[in-house]
This record gives sequence, structure tokens and C-alpha cells, in this order.
Amino acid sequence: MPTLAELAHDHTELNSDAIEHLTALVSEWGMLADFCFADMLLYVPVSEGKWLITAQVRAATGQTLYHSDYVDTWASESEKILLDQCLASGQTAQGEIFVQAIGGPANMLVVPVSFEGSTVAVLSREWVTDNARKSGQLESTYAEIFAKFVEMVAEGLFPFDGRIADASVAPRVGDGAIVLDAATRVRYASPNAVSALHRAGVSTNAIGQTLAELGVAENAARNAFERKEPVVEEIEQTSEVTLLTRSIPMLRRTLTGVEVTGGVLLLRDVSELRRRDRLLLTKDATIREIHHRVKNNLQTISSLLRLQARRLESPEAKDAIAESVRRIRTIALVHETLSREPGEDIAFIEIVRPLMRLVEEGLQSADRPVTFEVKGDGGRLPATVATPLSVVILELLQNAVDHGFPEGSAGGSVVVSLSHDDDALTIRVVNNGVGLSPDFDFSKATGLGLSIVRTLVTTELAGTIEMRVAAAEDFAQLSMNTPGSGEGPVVELRVPLQY
Repeated sequence: MPTLAELAHDHTELNSDAIEHLTALVSEWGMLADFCFADMLLYVPVSEGKWLITAQVRAATGQTLYHSDYVDTWASESEKILLDQCLASGQTAQGEIFVQAIGGPANMLVVPVSFEGSTVAVLSREWVTDNARKSGQLESTYAEIFAKFVEMVAEGLFPFDGRIADASVAPRVGDGAIVLDAATRVRYASPNAVSALHRAGVSTNAIGQTLAELGVAENAARNAFERKEPVVEEIEQTSEVTLLTRSIPMLRRTLTGVEVTGGVLLLRDVSELRRRDRLLLTKDATIREIHHRVKNNLQTISSLLRLQARRLESPEAKDAIAESVRRIRTIALVHETLSREPGEDIAFIEIVRPLMRLVEEGLQSADRPVTFEVKGDGGRLPATVATPLSVVILELLQNAVDHGFPEGSAGGSVVVSLSHDDDALTIRVVNNGVGLSPDFDFSKATGLGLSIVRTLVTTELAGTIEMRVAAAEDFAQLSMNTPGSGEGPVVELRVPLQY
């Protein structure tokens, strides 16, 4: 369905400011429909006396007349009579139209939409008397409010200029409405508004009292009246009660300027929502604290293992403990990052970079000058995927250094390449060191490191892994300019991101 702006650009000569005014009206007019309990449509005049429907809204407080959408359709002949009358006079008018959808007559109130002194569109309220709500105090009060906003639309005072509060997050009319005079004194409060006031601790009759006397949203209403524009504010009435309010001034143009004649305060009790928000924040903080403590515990284990290694004399035992320490520190890196991140997802690049530094500290030496680099971005991953993947990358990096660059070699480069799409994460670990032996079979490799990699990738991550001899384009693509034998392997993993 085309937007109002698209329809106006295609069919009218309205300038961008006038179209922006109509767009702002449509963003606010749900409140008007709720106050008048009826459907509302926006018509713009086009060539040859035609009228185009550019927007439509249904009331949340009443029964709809139109079950179909009429945007991007033309006004009927009976509608055109009232629309032409409104455009010519610049005044509101009311009459009867024939509605094909219901096969009978309906009432239509037309309101000129004024912008910079001229009528740029016509706003209509359309309803059937039989479907109208029975008149009571609430209905008559809302009708008065709607009539005042109609005057503001005709005078170009609605929608409001300046900073417009986001109506999408604000309370609706049905949540609770309080009618105010120019001194913020309560003239009327809807039943839902009275209930919200009771929950906020206001048990007295609010009629005739100012918001300051009630102790509710007085500053918000004052700000709205002074700025002559709506103000949305969330108020913690008590430690247990939170009110979301929207203060809307009602304006009138006079010889001396624009004055505030009163206003409407819409309010909703959002205490339960905020209580849940606080619980979520508390839960998130608790989870992050748990990750922090797990990281500390893993670091303690690493320290104990290093102390134990100092007492050993066997080189094989010392190497085994050093490998275990690196694996533990890798898992600790994941928990450290999760302790700083909200939620259970993590930017994988924030794991890989410190992991590269960890490998550099443990494996790099003057006897084999190896450089490490990461390219690309792995996106955000859940902790259940990031943790085993970190261990996999550690094992592959260690394997690349141990087998690709033996002691006394000229050294070279190891590059980790990350890429992802909606379905899977692809990781390539390339080095330009010693190549694979002709009889190497990855599926039959018995080394502990490669066994860990194979098990984690194929079993826990449900992914695939391939090891092959690197081609010249692999080195060129990754800009591996560091000297090396140029025969190193490529290990490529593909891990699904949706199980």
C-alpha cells in the first residue's frame, strides 16, 4: 500500500512542507478517532475535481464503519459534494453520504486541514447513527474535546509544531483521559483514569482540583502548556507505581497570538511493565556477575596449574599443562566478554582478537617469528556457540604454529578469516608454513588438538570441517606477504547458526 507522501507526490502539487504537515497529522490522528468513536479518512484534492483518499484510521473506542482499506481510492460523488463545499468555504460541514460498503447512508463530517493559511486537504469523520455509542458523560465530554481539536486542525494549530512527542509509545485515549482547564484543574476524569489515580494513591474526588493538589503529572502538564506542544513523561509516583503520561494542550488563535485554553492528560499505569523491566535488568546483572565469577575461577585454576608445572621436570608434562592452561584461558576469555555484554549473545570478533594475543604470548618466539591476523567479522553468536568455537580456533592456531613453523624456521603468517550469512558462520585458518604430507587424512588424525577440533565442530556445533593444501589465491586473497614456504594448509569450518 502506498504511503501518504507517495500518493501526495504522485497526484498533487503540494510542496514538501505541506506533505510533512499531513504526515504529522496522520501520525497523531489516532487520538482524534478515539475521541470521536468513528472512522476518519484524509482526502486530498487532485486535478479535474477529483478527491483521493490518502490515509485512513479506525477508532479503538468504537465500531468501525469500513472493514476494508480505502487508501489510494477515489471519493464517491456524494462525498465530493461535501468535500468541495469544505474546500471552497474553508469551514467544517456535515451531511449524509451513500456508502457502497454498507449499501446505505452514513454521516460525514468534513474538516479543512489548514497549512500556512490555505486548505491543503480535508479530514473526515464518518459514522452510522445506529452504530454510535449511547451518549453519556464520557461520550459527551469526548465529543467536546474532539470539537476543539477540529477547530485546531481548521486553524492550522494541529498537528503541533516543534518537538513532537512519540505518540507510538504514549498512552491511548482508552487507557485513561483527564480533561484540564488552563490552570491544570481537573474538569473530567474517565473511569480508567480514575482507576489509574487510585492505584497511584489518589483516592479523593479529582474533579475541581489541580494536578499540583493531586500530586500527579503537574510538571508534565505545565511544560506542555508552556511549550504549547505535547509532552510524554514517565512518572514514578511511588516506589511501586509508575505512570506513563501524555499531556496535550488545546490551543486557540487570538488577536494577540496563540493561547492555551486547556488540555488533555492521557495516562496509563505501567507499574507491572516497569517491574518486569527491573526484574530483567536484575537477571541480566546476575548473569553477568556469574560470568565474571566463572572467569575468575578459571583464572585461579590456570594459576594453580602453572604453579604445578613449575614443580615438574618432565618436558612432556609441562607441555601438557601449558596446553591445558591455554584452553582454560580461552574459555575464560568468553566468560570475561560475556560479563561485559548485555544478554547471552556476543560479538565473536571480541573473542577472536584477545585469543590471537593469547596465542602470540604463548607460542611466538625469536626462533620462529610468526605473525597472527584476523580478517572479517563473525557477527554476534550465542555463548553456546562462541565457547566451543573459541577452543577450536585456539587448537587450530596452536596446530598451525607447531606443525607449520618448526623451531629454527624463517617463520611466516597465520590468518583467521571470518565471514557469515543468515545461515552459517565460515571460519578459515590459513598459514604459509610447512605444507601437508601427501598421505595426511584429517578424518584419521589422532593428535589431541585435532581430535578436539573434530569432535567440537561435528558433534557439538553440528558443522563441517575440511583441511586442504592452500592455493596461491588463498594467500593473495588474505594478503599474506610475510615470508614462508607458501605450502601451508587451509582449514575451513562452516557452522550453522540456526539449529
